[in-house]
Amino acid sequence: MGKRAASVGCLAVLVAALAIAATAPRANAATLPAGFRDTVVLSGLVQPSVVRFASDGRVFVGQKDGQIFVFDSLSDTTPTQFADLRPQVHDYWDRGLLGLALHPDFPVTPYVYALFTYDAALGGTHPVWNDGCPTPPGPTTDGCVASGRLVRFEASGNVAAGPPALMLWDWCQQFPSHSVGALQFGADGALYVSGGDGAAFNQLDYGQFGNPVNPCGDPATGASPAPPSAEGGQLRSQDLRTPDDPVGLSGSILRIDPITGEGMLGNPLFMSPDLNARRIVAQGLRNPFRFTFRSGTNDLWIGDVGSGTWEEIDRLPDPTAAPYTNFGWPCYEGSGRRPGFDGLNLAICERLYTDTAQPTTGPYFSYAHTAKVVAGETCPTGSSSLSGIAFYGGGAYPAAYDGALFFADYSRSCIWAMPAGTNGLPDPAKRVTFVSAAANPVDLQIGPGGDLFYADIGGGSIHRISYTAGNRAPVAVATGTPTSGVAPLTVSFDGRRSSDPDAGDTLSYSWDLNGDGVFGDSSSATPSFTYTERRVYVAALRVTDSHAASSTASVTISANNTAPSVTIDAPLATRKWAVGDLVAFRAHATDPQDGALPRARLRWTLVMHHCPSTCHEHVIQSWNGLTAGSFRAPDHEYPSYLELRVTATDSGGLQAAAAVRLDPRTVVLRFTTTPANLKLTMNGATATTPFSRRVIAKSAITLSAPSPQTRSGSWLFSAWSDGGAQTHTVIAPVSRTFNATFRR
Repeated sequence: MGKRAASVGCLAVLVAALAIAATAPRANAATLPAGFRDTVVLSGLVQPSVVRFASDGRVFVGQKDGQIFVFDSLSDTTPTQFADLRPQVHDYWDRGLLGLALHPDFPVTPYVYALFTYDAALGGTHPVWNDGCPTPPGPTTDGCVASGRLVRFEASGNVAAGPPALMLWDWCQQFPSHSVGALQFGADGALYVSGGDGAAFNQLDYGQFGNPVNPCGDPATGASPAPPSAEGGQLRSQDLRTPDDPVGLSGSILRIDPITGEGMLGNPLFMSPDLNARRIVAQGLRNPFRFTFRSGTNDLWIGDVGSGTWEEIDRLPDPTAAPYTNFGWPCYEGSGRRPGFDGLNLAICERLYTDTAQPTTGPYFSYAHTAKVVAGETCPTGSSSLSGIAFYGGGAYPAAYDGALFFADYSRSCIWAMPAGTNGLPDPAKRVTFVSAAANPVDLQIGPGGDLFYADIGGGSIHRISYTAGNRAPVAVATGTPTSGVAPLTVSFDGRRSSDPDAGDTLSYSWDLNGDGVFGDSSSATPSFTYTERRVYVAALRVTDSHAASSTASVTISANNTAPSVTIDAPLATRKWAVGDLVAFRAHATDPQDGALPRARLRWTLVMHHCPSTCHEHVIQSWNGLTAGSFRAPDHEYPSYLELRVTATDSGGLQAAAAVRLDPRTVVLRFTTTPANLKLTMNGATATTPFSRRVIAKSAITLSAPSPQTRSGSWLFSAWSDGGAQTHTVIAPVSRTFNATFRR
């Protein structure tokens, strides 16, 4: 691996809309290699963030809100709630229940582990934020302090036998992203745990934010939170290198005893007097959201979600090797030093740059946000967030995939494969696009039959990618218009969107229109049927290709009910917002059968669309049981906009939805230097002056003047035009120019 060569990439990840997936196979633009098929196998969930498979066929799914469900098998449609951590979980932005693991001997050893954001600071008691954050100034300006927790349940059948055992309660998290990460057992029987830096994602964060400043206590009380001695914010990922305060777990990979939660014998720092140091096997990570092991080994591979430029796959071939591995964040990024932090002249980074005794370790593979992962593919560029990683150990897939590393990007909606090279390790030169237009993948797992599965956080479902040699089954798609109304109700059905992946195959259609479970009611692609009895029906379509392979899809018809209607009264789409603005919302809903729906029937969701090129979503907050309320507009880098969604549900379960897009007010900031053409840094991005940047009004902007600089001689920073320190944070004012003066 050697010294650092490249590093990390985009904004944190992993939230999406609350849509509920259909039970039928998807019929979107997903493209896979010949013989492969992407189907929904479990549905009806709300923001599933992680899936795990038990040896007895059961499937455990963790939802971001803190609920854990158990399906008896992949054919089970009515899961059992195993546990409900919602009162403790801070389900906000990228926070929530994100990690889940089953003991390797499960169910003989009936332990289930969960990793989540706890709704209180270290030492505090939930609830504090109640799935929100304090405003003003807002969660992305000064943050809202929470912590991470690892707990262990004992299973009794399909439910937890009682309250969970608390194993770890660290990971100070100031900002609502880069939270806790994943749980996996190694071949050595140790439990491995990851967590992010919990720092700001919009600005260079060295501990200068908060009220009080630097609430996570790095450095210790009385030390300066300013350069060069700062140790907070993103620098928490280097906590092992700051001996003046206790070691935190931010930005780290842990190797712990699955019973006690203590560091495992053999860990690089097992003899340390600091209990957290004993647990850590790797540090210097931004957001190690997912990791995996090469099949049958302790060879650990980490998907680290990056900042504005790079996404990174890191390798830790022997977690017990001394000294511990340091991947360099936040001092390193991309092909070397991170320009924004390098310009701060921070003591931690300066020492790291020259440390020959323990040089930082670069990524095994990284990709830039502006570049394709595979040349010529349809997967977009721009937004990026590495959200899943898994090794293929063998099964029905072609032999070329044996030993391949799969990795997913939530923002790009794609999954790639990196086949093994001659040395048995994944070969970046062989990487191929595996699934384009995948559905919001946030966790990759190998499940029954050796197939690859993934959690669709936006569609509320679990997907399976299967392979069939030779003839492949068709994909059935069925729609009905209308799907609700009072009987007698005539519905027009359409199966023409069904397709077959094999060229030349023809399709035949068979419908079960009356919902009795017997096909053959019609062989037309577009039949109609009149429902005379007032009840709910499930109509089904079976499509069969010319080689007798078939698949089915269904449509639920409510012939005893009519869907409600919902209208957003405020805010209007013309409402422009600045960071910290109070935005009021209000809606009303009516139903032909129920009349005016009460507030208990409404659910709101606030979504941030982040659009550096292509857009991806961050669900900020949800509210249940409100006809009216308000929120403070959050800080975020531009370009981005807010979307406010409301869903109304009538007494019969039918829903209607409405949404309004809310664009921000923006200002243009201009940056110059005296003399001209020197470099300045804004929010971690360095550019040669003069340059301009459009930002959201009242957003927090971190400015830095790297010093010294060379241009026809050496130049030292002297002063900013606004009187700020060499590195300082400003609230974006009305459009203006910031000038930095340098002297020889």
